[in-house]
Amino acid sequence: MTDHLPANHPPVAKLRVGVLLVNLGTPDAPTPKAVRRYLKEFLSDPRVVEIPKLVWWPILNGIILNVRPKKSAHAYEQVWGPDGSPLAAITKAQAAALQARLGDGVMVRWAMRYGNPALGAEVQAMKDAGCERILVAPLYPQYSGATTATVIDALGAQLAKMRWQPAIRTLPPYYDDAAHIEALRADTVRQLAALDFTPEVLLLSFHGMPERTLHLGDPYHCQCRKTARLLAQALAPTHPDLRIEVSFQSRFGRAKWLEPATDAVLDQLAKAGTRRVAIAAPGFSADCLETREELAIRGAEDFKAAGGTHFAALDCLNTSDAGMAMLDTLVRRELAGWI
Repeated sequence: MTDHLPANHPPVAKLRVGVLLVNLGTPDAPTPKAVRRYLKEFLSDPRVVEIPKLVWWPILNGIILNVRPKKSAHAYEQVWGPDGSPLAAITKAQAAALQARLGDGVMVRWAMRYGNPALGAEVQAMKDAGCERILVAPLYPQYSGATTATVIDALGAQLAKMRWQPAIRTLPPYYDDAAHIEALRADTVRQLAALDFTPEVLLLSFHGMPERTLHLGDPYHCQCRKTARLLAQALAPTHPDLRIEVSFQSRFGRAKWLEPATDAVLDQLAKAGTRRVAIAAPGFSADCLETREELAIRGAEDFKAAGGTHFAALDCLNTSDAGMAMLDTLVRRELAGWI
């Protein structure tokens, strides 16, 4: 007990349980310089780009980091808000909403795997504040070596620096969790009802990965497909006439990626006579550049250029009632015995 410590003892923080929400990352500003710094960190991770360093680094430093930052900065400018990038602003808001649900006995903070606030610094800050037990929650519903595993890598790197380490738990992937599917169902139904048109197709777009990752044993593709299948089943009773399709977005480089590609599917749908489409991204826990710019802006342009007339990009779960209820359920389950 701290009240029995000697008078000259250093201050002791009140013991607490911590929850650290972690998402992918974002540049600090929508500028080429900030984007270049972010992309260098992101694309230097060997889990993200599984190409031998001797081959990849000349391409990354000689070509990509000289060309892509300006283009990406322009894309970020279109979605940047007063609180920064959508991903940072929403993840921060999710942490605040979860803090309100869990109460003062738990400290909830948030971090980015790449960029700021940095995961390692947040773990250290939580330990310094008295969190001797921390649940690290990667906000990726589906597991991928390039997402979930990199969070655990960074966590391990931070723990390796610490003499006094906290006890750690990590949130498992929740792609087929009943709470996740119900949250997706409820929020999708809510958003579809608010549209001023009735979609013929709901396109579920997941972030793409090189196809070779599937053959190397990454479960991501299968988990995306299962999320889509379970969501389709959950929507069937209320939307029996809604056709649901699956696609993968954000192709990069010349390698073969998971298919079908979102931009190609939108083009094919419109050319085949589909005029009204809604698109959702159930692989993302929060809206980001890939949903707000790639899907909502460029997706709409592609679909209408090919003959479509009505297009809506649905929000991710974000801080919706359904989304926060799900996050509360998942986190409380993993904190069992700690709180």
